[in-house]
Amino acid sequence: MTAVTGAVIVTTMTFCGIVPPHILTRIADSGLHVAEAARRTLLTDMRHRFARSAVPWVGERHLPPPADVAERLDDRAIFDDDDTENLPGSEVRAEGAAPTGDPCADEAYDGLGATFDFYLSVYDRWSVDGQGLPLKGTVHYGVQYDNAFWNGSQMVFGDGDGAVFSRFTCAVDVIGHELTHGVTQYTANLVYRGQSGALNESVSDVFGSMVKQYRLGQDAADADWLIGAGLFRPSVHGVALRSMKDPGTAYDDPDIGKDPQPSTMAGYVDTADDDGGVHINSGIPNRAFCLAATGIGGKSWEGAGRVWYDVLTSPTLPASATFATFGIATVHAAEKRFGRRSEQAKAVAAAWRQVGVPVHR
Repeated sequence: MTAVTGAVIVTTMTFCGIVPPHILTRIADSGLHVAEAARRTLLTDMRHRFARSAVPWVGERHLPPPADVAERLDDRAIFDDDDTENLPGSEVRAEGAAPTGDPCADEAYDGLGATFDFYLSVYDRWSVDGQGLPLKGTVHYGVQYDNAFWNGSQMVFGDGDGAVFSRFTCAVDVIGHELTHGVTQYTANLVYRGQSGALNESVSDVFGSMVKQYRLGQDAADADWLIGAGLFRPSVHGVALRSMKDPGTAYDDPDIGKDPQPSTMAGYVDTADDDGGVHINSGIPNRAFCLAATGIGGKSWEGAGRVWYDVLTSPTLPASATFATFGIATVHAAEKRFGRRSEQAKAVAAAWRQVGVPVHR
């Protein structure tokens, strides 16, 4: 939700955790010995969801970046919360400092850097706000905390419960996902409910996946298109939190349930839970991006990624955008960037049609 007064824009951010509440609820209701950890996580997430203070900034939503690229330096700081919930904690690694030897702190440092480098190198974006916002991350948050989130100003990582979830710093796409919530906060500011909320989540999956692909030097055809691979412990029957290529196939486990994501509009889930199913229905635009990226071919960030970034940063995209609104905008953006009759524009339009989202004009 936004309020505008003169040049000051205030946005009330909604809690955006990487783990969907339906997974945590299943664990909390299970007979697992870590059920209590999931219950504590849900309570903590609820507290963040309803107690988040407004995040203000001065100026327009789409500020131009500073002109001097040479001065756009990374500025990271990693903090250790020492199993408390008192953010940000004690600083353990500043920009340019040597590794700490703590995998969580060093993975968080590297992941923040990988995401920063991706946005600057590919899209000429200086940090999440485009103006060089220092990137902060807190590790060892809470006790067996089963999530990671962006709180409007920094990243926060739990250690996981050790039975279902590993440490949340181990997957660079998770870090890219959460920091992209910051990018969306400072650009389209998509309302975190219903289809616009599912787009908010999907955009984070899209760019989180591209951060990983960029780091690995992968073509779209070679990517696994999994979000959060490595988070589940070996006992879990699942490969990741989500599959962008095949929504609904990421996990099928007796304790956490079956992946409920639909792959087309025919399976769209109408629910009041999870802010209107933002983590569930995001499977539809996720698959559309995957289809567009593989249809165009090559590096995803050079084709479909540029189109999605153009739309995300466009001042004409409404904060309450639906799947169709966003889809039509990507077709127009592809035509503008690559040509009206280009193969890229055709691939983008075909991708949305394949998931059941109308993009005809």
